[in-house]
Amino acid sequence: MSEGILYIVATPIGNLGDLSPRATEVLSQADVVAAEDTRVTAKLLQHMGENKPMLSLHEHNEQQRIESLLKKLQAGESVALVSDAGTPLISDPGYPLVKAVRLASIKVVPIPGPCALISALSVSGLPTDKFIFEGFLPSKSSGRRGKFEELKHEVRTLIFYESPHRILACLDDLESVMGAEREVVVARELTKTFETIHSGSVAETKQWVEDDKNQQRGEIVLLVAGAPFVKQENQDQERILTLLMQDLPLKQAAALTAQICGAKRNELYQKALEIKASKEK
Repeated sequence: MSEGILYIVATPIGNLGDLSPRATEVLSQADVVAAEDTRVTAKLLQHMGENKPMLSLHEHNEQQRIESLLKKLQAGESVALVSDAGTPLISDPGYPLVKAVRLASIKVVPIPGPCALISALSVSGLPTDKFIFEGFLPSKSSGRRGKFEELKHEVRTLIFYESPHRILACLDDLESVMGAEREVVVARELTKTFETIHSGSVAETKQWVEDDKNQQRGEIVLLVAGAPFVKQENQDQERILTLLMQDLPLKQAAALTAQICGAKRNELYQKALEIKASKEK
């Protein structure tokens, strides 16, 4: 008996018209659909006129599901993995399953389609040749500021997913760390009826979100322009200093960074104070 195939099927992020003919065919022919939330996927299958066997696969049960799905695949069944929306595994469950299936030498086939981060990037007006996707930001302000501090000298376009009820606080943290003038794009409810794509400075965008409560609803992709290019040695100094500050007092971290980089200790100590103050706000 030949082994089955695991299909990684991208589904619409909003507009059901974005479901590709190939995705429709695979979902229609699959023996079982592994879904992040079977209730959400049931609506998609109903739209297709299908009633397929489904199995839930989410972050809380993925490890337990791997064995049973491997058995199905080894028995010759085909499995279609879907998330609630977009391309599976992108800030969604699926990586452990795909890794286990590939280690078992079973075929894994991508069925490409919608992806919120790529859709947002394509219309953002920000540089698209080099970018970084960081997924969902930490829920607490201290965590977000720490992440922004880590990335503030990154010259590539930054892409995040953010919760609508945290977008204002997120923009406030971003302004504190990267400055009021850094360019950002808020892409909200992509492909849906109330799709909104807004670009501007952090300060202007924060005011816009605050003035229009509708912008604090729905699915949000936040894009941040990369930092202006600065000398690499300055970036290295701050990166080393930030890492050492996690385990050493400020003066020791500054002194050690100065020795490593051949820089001035007093300047690095002042920089350490700035970094500490930014994280404590």
